[in-house]
Amino acid sequence: MDTPAVPLPQDAREQAVLDSLVVIRDKLLLLKQDRTTYIRSQDVIPLYDETISRVKELDEIRTETGNKEENRLDKVLESCFQLLSLFYLTIGRNNELPANYALTSTIKRLLDHLTEADLYSAKDLESIQTTLTNLSNSIKQAESREHKAENSPYLLKLLSNRVTKCLATLENLQKRLGRIGEPLLPTHEKLISILRSISLANTKAKFSSAEVQKLQKQLLDIGEKRKDGQFVDENGNVPQGSVELGELYQRCLKWSEMVLERKGSMPEQFRPTYETLVGIRNELEKLSLTQAWALRETDLYDFQRQLDKIDESRQNGNFYDDRGRPADLYTQRTMLYLIRRSYAYIYSFILASEPVSEALLPVYNQLQTLKRCLLEVRNSGGVSSVRELYPYSMKLNSLDNLRVDGKFVVNGDIPEGQGSVSELLAECFDLTYDLRVAAEEATASNSDGQ
Repeated sequence: MDTPAVPLPQDAREQAVLDSLVVIRDKLLLLKQDRTTYIRSQDVIPLYDETISRVKELDEIRTETGNKEENRLDKVLESCFQLLSLFYLTIGRNNELPANYALTSTIKRLLDHLTEADLYSAKDLESIQTTLTNLSNSIKQAESREHKAENSPYLLKLLSNRVTKCLATLENLQKRLGRIGEPLLPTHEKLISILRSISLANTKAKFSSAEVQKLQKQLLDIGEKRKDGQFVDENGNVPQGSVELGELYQRCLKWSEMVLERKGSMPEQFRPTYETLVGIRNELEKLSLTQAWALRETDLYDFQRQLDKIDESRQNGNFYDDRGRPADLYTQRTMLYLIRRSYAYIYSFILASEPVSEALLPVYNQLQTLKRCLLEVRNSGGVSSVRELYPYSMKLNSLDNLRVDGKFVVNGDIPEGQGSVSELLAECFDLTYDLRVAAEEATASNSDGQ
């Protein structure tokens, strides 16, 4: 596992902690790669406890020495927490404190990129605002007296600091967005949307000039609604933010022209990085279509590491080739778009992670599909006879029969997420019962009518 070029610890005791953490990280990586069996709580919790013990040691050493310099130990510790966090999601312990670490890492990246690009809409901030509020509440709850004993003070402090920093960045972004007056916000959101669509078209395997020209026409249509070069409201007044919106409009227009000129061609020296980024984006896009069935949360670690490495290789925001030459504006923007898009996918995957162990996911996913089908049947008028419900009832009973003493058991274990799966099963039974009653009543009233 390549760790960034960060110095080794000077203190011999810190070096011993580092050696222990490297062993833990390697165990976690081996566990992540093993596809022959489901990951169980008992595989993960001891490694988490061991990490927390090493952290306590480290805290004592640094309190004594007063060392605040970051070294390789901090990087390896970060990897351990990142992996453990994704493992907690994989085993369905989403509501426990360690599960939040990976989410805070991704949110920080997204917010830093939004700040740097200054291209975002209110919609982009809404989801992050909700997530950070939820994280903040979880941390406050974990800090409360009844939960304090079961949580590491180090992890609590670390997450609390991360969330506080993210909230401060978010507040700055919201203030910056406040420059745009209310009447102009829909136009602002539309421009951001077109800009992203152009960037998407620019990174497709087969470049389509027609697609970009169509988007460019949408931009020009927006531009034509200006009066004397200014964006106005429906009464013809110039609201606050008209100048900022005009600048954004020009940026979008220039970008569309640049993309049409370059047609997706990337300078040779940046092609390997570009292809890596396109590969990551495409893999994540594929996963977004089959996420419930194909994604193991720990898989996200490798994508994160690759993205972090490329993102951190930038100097003053730009990419440099082997000979120290900076990328031109087109190359820089194209690669940054791919990095941001990939982080956004990772964020959505972590948010969508269900509090169910991967051992129970096959049953959970089947019940989710069954529930969707039953809702569809109900919303389209129900069934004309009870017979039509047989396939659903048979599937439901076959899943219910997997339970032993009311619990779903997998290879002798009782995985996390029993409550979520049982609740979903009960919902499906309720839906089939309601449909059956409605069908029986309809059949009875038809018989009476005849």
